[in-house]
Amino acid sequence: MVYEEEGYKSFNIKPWLKISRFFRPYLGKVIGIMLLMFLSAVLDLSIPLFQKYAVDNFIVKATTEGLNKYILLYATVLVTLTLSIIVFARMAIEVEMHIGMDLRNEIFVHLQNLSLAYYNTTPVGYILARVLNDTNKIGTMIAWGLVDVFWSFAYVVGAFIAMFLLNAKLAIIVMIVVPFMAFITVYFQKKILYTGRKLRKMNSIITGSFNEGIMGARTSKTLVIEDENLKEFKKISRGMESTAVRLAGLNAIYIPIIVFFGSLLTALVLARGGKLAMEQIIQIGTLSAFLSYAINIFEPIQHVARTFSEIISLQANIERVIDLLEREPLIKDRDSVVEKYGDNIHPKRENWEEIVGEIEFKNVSFKYPDGTEMVLENFNLHIPAGTNVAIVGETGAGKSTIVNLICRFFEPTEGEILIDGKDYRERSQLWLHSNIGYVLQNPHLFSGTIRENIRYGKLDATEDEIMEAAKIASVDTIVNNLEKGYDTQVGEGGDRLSTGEKQLISIARAILANPKIFILDEATSSVDTQTEELIQKGIEYLLKGRTSFIIAHRLSTIKRADIILVVRDGKIIERGTHKDLISKKGYYYDLYTKQFEEEKTLELLK
Repeated sequence: MVYEEEGYKSFNIKPWLKISRFFRPYLGKVIGIMLLMFLSAVLDLSIPLFQKYAVDNFIVKATTEGLNKYILLYATVLVTLTLSIIVFARMAIEVEMHIGMDLRNEIFVHLQNLSLAYYNTTPVGYILARVLNDTNKIGTMIAWGLVDVFWSFAYVVGAFIAMFLLNAKLAIIVMIVVPFMAFITVYFQKKILYTGRKLRKMNSIITGSFNEGIMGARTSKTLVIEDENLKEFKKISRGMESTAVRLAGLNAIYIPIIVFFGSLLTALVLARGGKLAMEQIIQIGTLSAFLSYAINIFEPIQHVARTFSEIISLQANIERVIDLLEREPLIKDRDSVVEKYGDNIHPKRENWEEIVGEIEFKNVSFKYPDGTEMVLENFNLHIPAGTNVAIVGETGAGKSTIVNLICRFFEPTEGEILIDGKDYRERSQLWLHSNIGYVLQNPHLFSGTIRENIRYGKLDATEDEIMEAAKIASVDTIVNNLEKGYDTQVGEGGDRLSTGEKQLISIARAILANPKIFILDEATSSVDTQTEELIQKGIEYLLKGRTSFIIAHRLSTIKRADIILVVRDGKIIERGTHKDLISKKGYYYDLYTKQFEEEKTLELLK
């Protein structure tokens, strides 16, 4: 079992300095919070003094003279303390929310600019943890943790000053015991925090295991692997159990030790202070106030120890957020291109040229960023505008690589790709992506209605335009059977619809976008015959007058392509129309006849 460690590295100021730009806009509020915390600490420190005055002047003297003034002053202190805490809490919540929001906004914008390669190699859970968990922890620590440390220090220092002013001999007793308590607190808080984090991680793993078990129940039953699943779950569960027992054991040791030292300190102060009071060296009220300071000083010391442990641990969260924000996109527009065409967030559409759709590969060689071998070598290809191109070949031959390069999800390692005679790196990515329609084998729909998902193709589309696109793509055949029609919720990722229904909606979306270049990636490989006919109808409309690329395993679907490229080991080994390639009786002919025979056999078996 591998855990992502958030352990205790030595403190490093550099990550904090890098992320400090998110704190600066709220520095005034943070200072205000600290001032309020200082005021709260002073008012907290005054309460034992009120206690001392009440004992010495009202209880010991058995009189109520001056009690009204005392009550008024004491009430004023309590009201002021309450108001300062209310204002502090409000300001702290605002700082926490604003810092978290600013971090999430910047991360979200940055994620829009990262290349596809980043998402191919980075788990979704990791990204979500950065966006949600890490940003929340950072905002919480700045708003609450640091100011809590400030209050604790102010209270501890103030309490020691007050104790020395009340009685130096008793204060020395406290100073002898408190360092031992502080050391024990720091030691145990560090271990408790580490073990608690480990326990939470293991709980997340168990939650994930439950989720996987529920989602994959059908697969588990068909593979008869319930026993293996149980063994794996028990292994995880035993790990969590031992960690939980260790955490409980640490608390079981720590709490009694603290209680022991607290009781010991109280006993020492009472013994020494009681003797001094009997000898009338100090007053009963002084002893009472002193005991309050001695007992109350434990909590802020624990706060300081716990918060310092959290600060050291938080460094890992900050480093991960900084690492994400500083990650450079693999594909990045040049400064001159951004200046003219804008970026993904702030496009300058007025400078965008109309695209015709002519595409040319010139001596293109390519290897993936994490690869060592060339997928394409000295690849040359010229596609006139409006040409319908089919790409076929075995798995791993380089079909998807060609398409990914056309879309500029990756860039050539060597050579160049021209769009309308110009290297596409001389124009913005958004310009290109805005002119490309991409229908995937497993289309993704966003949470929302069918109408909203179609509108993503053109956000300012009118209702008539949406209906027209839906009709061309045969989406109306779906909505006619739905109670809420186009206002039907598709669910997360479109999971309330079948693959074919999602495919039709994605085609309607592409029709609405009206792209100049169209890419179809195995769109009919996992749908029934009836749905395939509807999809083909939408595709035929899309292909008219557009440069299009179709990746297909079903060779029967590409007979009418203007040109068929047969790719093998990153090279085009055959090209031509379906009729030409069949007559050559080469590699394509073998693929086609073999697939035709397989499909015929399946039909007979039915």
